[in-house]
Amino acid sequence: MKSGEFLVRNQDPAEVFIPEEFNEEQLMIADTVKSFIDAEVFPNLDQLDKGDRELMKEVLKKSGELGLMGVSLPEELGGFGQDFVTQMLVGEMVGAAYSFSVAFMCHTGIGTLPIMYYGNEEQRQKYVTRLGTGELLGAYCLTEPGAGSDANSAKTRVALSEDGKHYILNGQKMWITNGGFCDTQVVFAKIDNDRILSAFIVESDWDGVVIGPDEVKMGIKGSSTTQIYYNDVKVPVENMLGKRGEGFRIALSILHMGRMKLGANVIGASKLTINQSVNYANERKQFGALIGSFGAIKHKLAEMVIRTYAQESAIYRVSKDVDVLMDEYKTTMDDVGRAACDAISHFAVEDAILKVYGSEVLDYVVDEGVQIHGGMGYSAEMNVERGYRDSRINRIFEGTNEINRLLVVESSIKYAKKGLYDLFGEAEKLMANLESLEPVTSGEYWDVKFKAIQNFKSLVMLITHSFTKAFKSIAQEQEVQNNLADMIMELYITESMALRIRKLETMNGEASVELNKLMLDVKVTDAAALMRKNALDAIASYLEGEEADKMVTAINTLSTLPLVNVKTARRAIADKLIEENKYCF
Repeated sequence: MKSGEFLVRNQDPAEVFIPEEFNEEQLMIADTVKSFIDAEVFPNLDQLDKGDRELMKEVLKKSGELGLMGVSLPEELGGFGQDFVTQMLVGEMVGAAYSFSVAFMCHTGIGTLPIMYYGNEEQRQKYVTRLGTGELLGAYCLTEPGAGSDANSAKTRVALSEDGKHYILNGQKMWITNGGFCDTQVVFAKIDNDRILSAFIVESDWDGVVIGPDEVKMGIKGSSTTQIYYNDVKVPVENMLGKRGEGFRIALSILHMGRMKLGANVIGASKLTINQSVNYANERKQFGALIGSFGAIKHKLAEMVIRTYAQESAIYRVSKDVDVLMDEYKTTMDDVGRAACDAISHFAVEDAILKVYGSEVLDYVVDEGVQIHGGMGYSAEMNVERGYRDSRINRIFEGTNEINRLLVVESSIKYAKKGLYDLFGEAEKLMANLESLEPVTSGEYWDVKFKAIQNFKSLVMLITHSFTKAFKSIAQEQEVQNNLADMIMELYITESMALRIRKLETMNGEASVELNKLMLDVKVTDAAALMRKNALDAIASYLEGEEADKMVTAINTLSTLPLVNVKTARRAIADKLIEENKYCF
């Protein structure tokens, strides 16, 4: 599947990868990560949250000694050369580790992979081999006081020295994760009066590099976040990363990767919070009964499970697509690192979806986790309080959710216009036959579900087509873009969940997916309501009269589904969770 192609093409469930297909080696790696976190991170959470830089460095280096930092690196650079699916599984497991997760993922991701993907062989041997073992710890320096979402407006500058051997670096970076203890920094700056950024590898102990104190933050308190100042720092010319003016491309490519890996991180954090919540619900009594027996609590627990399961389904679906494209690119590109990065960057639509949807799932889960704990959830005695605070940054990290919602729409339309898929041609066919559209009213289980998803696709195509025709520049219509982004996200997530459950049923039989189907019942029902609301909000913004009436009729038709008893479905899901006393789906 090409990026965004899900908008027009129905995928065979047999084509997708699902978590139930992890092999023995992948499960062993996941267990190793979990054991490390249990032994080295959880006992030190309070001390890490006090900002103990030395302790964080120590724990990070231990993970490097164990090999966890080299999972995504090739064997020739001292890594384990694992595929992207396995990398995402490690990201999921680490996601349960609170602030350590942020430090670890920064180091192994945006702190290491720019050099791995864009560095030359000398740079890879000098830095990546040592970053992969934890001998060096890395950071990524893009954001500035006046350049956040608009990264290319950065003011940090470099100029070539008179002898031509160094670039002289001056400027300031802020919100730098691992800033307080990093050994290497990937720094983005403009050469002379260039409009576009270039990238450089800077060592923290060089003269003129000044690292500020740790910021005092709402959450992720164990993560070192600093400002870094550069005062006439001499950067050897051989430490330019990539080519002159390629920095902005490097920054965007690495952010694509970071978004997808964040989408995996939140799964681990969500599952941990669900476990904490159901454990508490199985212990806390009110009105003479365990609170887990109350319908309102069951609703919360079930919804936490459904949203987490849906995100998990989507993250591993696209991870396999990335692996397939990586293998294809590696046969046609000389540089394996750039082939890997280009494969990840290709999935710009899905990257943005999984970052936004996943971060909002985790925010929902931790919020309901605190609510289930009641007053104790607001107390620092409980880790659910820590999870609540730590979660909030994810909607800002790796590009704000507002920026990423725009990217979902802009990338989808861009790819369609480039001919990756015929979105507008299919939309024209729908527009010409609005009267022939049919609602989903009844039928066999999977016929109903996949027909509903096909209708969601038709609805997205109709709104996209009419929206782009109505405005010369859609960039000025961010509210409608948000409507469309939410529709696209809900479509991809819901379809991923359906494909997973259908494949699982084929593998293990109908009896094995009874609860999974109930989760899908709830998800498709909720998706239809979200689709309808966003579609109506969108067309009301730019259509009126007979044209609007026709679209309203089409929207109502395409979002109509058979009635589902979601109360009973959620109760059954929650009952299983309560019985197992842990996430078990």
